[in-house]
Amino acid sequence: MGLLTSLHLADAGVEVVLFDQGQVGREASWAGGGIVSPLYPWRYSPAVTALAHWSQDYYPALGERLLGETGIDPEVTATGLYWLDLDDESEALAWAQREGRTLRAVPIEQAYAAVPGLGAGYQRAVHMPEIANVRNPRLLKALRQALAERPTVELVEGCAVRGITNANGRVVGVETEQGQRRADRVVVAAGAWSGQLLASLGLEVPVEPVKGEMILYKAERNWLGSMVLAKGRYAIPRRDGHILVGSTLARTGFDKQPTQTALESLKATAQTLLPALAGAEVVQHWAGLRPGSPDGVPYIGELSGVEGLWLNCGHYRNGLVLAPASCRLLVDLMLGESPIIDPTPYAPADRLAARA
Repeated sequence: MGLLTSLHLADAGVEVVLFDQGQVGREASWAGGGIVSPLYPWRYSPAVTALAHWSQDYYPALGERLLGETGIDPEVTATGLYWLDLDDESEALAWAQREGRTLRAVPIEQAYAAVPGLGAGYQRAVHMPEIANVRNPRLLKALRQALAERPTVELVEGCAVRGITNANGRVVGVETEQGQRRADRVVVAAGAWSGQLLASLGLEVPVEPVKGEMILYKAERNWLGSMVLAKGRYAIPRRDGHILVGSTLARTGFDKQPTQTALESLKATAQTLLPALAGAEVVQHWAGLRPGSPDGVPYIGELSGVEGLWLNCGHYRNGLVLAPASCRLLVDLMLGESPIIDPTPYAPADRLAARA
């Protein structure tokens, strides 16, 4: 959120200083799988759907733009996705018809033909052919490089923001580990840490860390031709043969330590979905912190009562897929442009007032 928001602002000629307590792009955006869709899109509110649809349509152009500017390919790849043995298949199909999206029930034989390594016993399949996945570490690397080349952007890494400074109801800057920095406007896009940061102003914004763990296998190139998902777990192919399997969900505060329990659970999932992975090398196992929020609807817009304080946070499990639309919408609002979609469902002022 911070990187892409900064890129849009820089494109509009705005001077930007981007702070990160560690390396930019090394938290949830790096840790996620990179599916350019909510896992079960029909189970979300119209607010999430609107952001997801805009972003899905925009991602191929974003990937091409970043490759052209930086030489780094985010690998936006339309592999399609098979959902297996859905409990709410009829709801999924009705949603697709209503939203004009290509999601169809297909014979299970089609899924087995498309994914020859698929485990035995699955009875039903629903397929969406245009769903892509993005290689998120490379996307983040490309965004960072694009910002580093812009003279109006300053990247400050390894410097935590401790608080937001305001005077007479208006933001005047931030307090960092390296001292105070003045600013006309402040955007909070701090992921799971957003609620903690806003508490420095006495604001209660319900964004909290929700831990997720994943594993990465190495297989032959093109061994897995499509993403597959069953019982809330998924396998995602990369172009070079790496396969991601995820993910777990746990509320353990800011603990990011991977666990043996999660590792064994993810291995069991992998071997059920794709039995051949039992003999594959586990390249990496990691954990990240999702920015959990009520219903997964992000906060996008200016906070009332603190002029100049803007939010782009609380995307929960869908940060990567919602990022292009979220950041474009935020910058439209900041610059007084016509917003790409109706901003009302995400407005922090209205939603936080309703919780009070």
